[in-house]
Amino acid sequence: MSAHEAWTAIVVVLGAVLACVSGGPAVTVVFSRVDRRLRQELTPEQAQRQSVVAARSHLRGGAWIGVLERLAIYATLLLGFPEGIAMALAVKGLARYPELRATSSGAAERFIIGTFVSVLVACAWAGIVHVVVGRL
Repeated sequence: MSAHEAWTAIVVVLGAVLACVSGGPAVTVVFSRVDRRLRQELTPEQAQRQSVVAARSHLRGGAWIGVLERLAIYATLLLGFPEGIAMALAVKGLARYPELRATSSGAAERFIIGTFVSVLVACAWAGIVHVVVGRL
């Protein structure tokens, strides 16, 4: 393995780790901003019922699913298979559909917001790695 290939591998793996790890905090920040806005617009009882943070109990395993989602999206983009994004999101949506349909809490909003933020984080890291590897 040449030095260039070794550096490329290091950058790709580091990007994957950063995509997986940084998504959770990014999603949490967005959720807290959404809930803050709800608290300003609704009564405390209404805000608590519609809170995306409170909806966490309805969508168990969301943090781990988010990590796997970001890893899949990151990998598909770096492998030049952007169609993989649609496949990952379709599998996630179909798997979560019964849970989302069964609840009237903020679970659907949590799912949509969390998915969008997660996808954006994965795409951003894939783009950064693509640029860095192109300059090596």
